[in-house]
Amino acid sequence: MREGIVEIFQETYSELRPAASPPELKIEFFAFANLNNTIRLRDGRLLVRLSDLLEGAPENVLRAIAHILLAKMYRKPIERSYATRYRKYVASHEIVRKAHLVRQIRGRKRLRSPQGHFYDLEAIFEDLNTRFFHGLLARPRMSWSQTRTRRMLGHYDPAHNAIIISRVFDHFCVPRYAVEYIVYHEMLHLKHPVRLRGSRRCVHSAEFQAEEKLFPRLAEANAFLKRL
Repeated sequence: MREGIVEIFQETYSELRPAASPPELKIEFFAFANLNNTIRLRDGRLLVRLSDLLEGAPENVLRAIAHILLAKMYRKPIERSYATRYRKYVASHEIVRKAHLVRQIRGRKRLRSPQGHFYDLEAIFEDLNTRFFHGLLARPRMSWSQTRTRRMLGHYDPAHNAIIISRVFDHFCVPRYAVEYIVYHEMLHLKHPVRLRGSRRCVHSAEFQAEEKLFPRLAEANAFLKRL
């Protein structure tokens, strides 16, 4: 246990709830697969688990984490300065690099075959790569999702270098241009990685958005997605 961490949480608790006595605290750094932090109240004791990636964080960052977790626990407003401080730290290049490495080592990524019943994702990637990227993008692992989810239609996972497309698109009623657009969008994430602007992550940069507009059947694809 890092020295002083319990005192940081006790002091933060008193700041948020000055009329109450701090409960017993159990705090540990845990080997999560992602940059997670959790807090629970059990039998009058607060149980806190922090990502072990944060064990070397500066004291002001730990105070920000304590404030955020305790504020959420007791439904208090989170001060913007604490949220910004924490977001800026975890968005730093060093922490992002470590988080990706941890996900590769600890995380489980169950990938399916790129060959669906109606569409082959690898074939679609190669066709789009030739048509729009001069064949210069290295193909990541391609996979259909495990379920026919409409919540997440597709995503690029940089930690596992994989593009996953919702199985809802592997259907004879889905036009090829709609599948192509979803894959094309994720290929743009491959070409234009997330950037940091101060403490904020820029997921869809101006360059990303400009290239997305080059997809020839963009309007038709978006219209189809709205009906999906």
